[in-house]
Amino acid sequence: MKLLQAIPKRWLPWLIAGVFALIAIGIAPTLMRHETVVQIRVSHAGATLPDGFYLYQQLSAQGIRIKSITPAGDALIIHFDSEEQSLAAQKVLRRLLPQGFIVAQHEQSQRLSLA
Repeated sequence: MKLLQAIPKRWLPWLIAGVFALIAIGIAPTLMRHETVVQIRVSHAGATLPDGFYLYQQLSAQGIRIKSITPAGDALIIHFDSEEQSLAAQKVLRRLLPQGFIVAQHEQSQRLSLA
């Protein structure tokens, strides 16, 4: 308590703002998570999407770590933790899938909830 009494009162707002800034800098990276997402779509009507479990097995056999594979309408969405894993998966998927499939990558940041 004596330490707080030794600080001039005019410095107190700046000290509090500095503490909050340090806390925000420390928490911000955990609130934002960077994910890389690969989307697989068919290029023409009537074609069916490949089986997600089959793709998971093939990518896992190549040492590619997948967070999730989910269907989204007329596409399969594959989530990866890193861009390196995503790029490796794209190479495998383009080789594995026959013509008529579109493999596209885009990055997204997702905000994590504190709950």
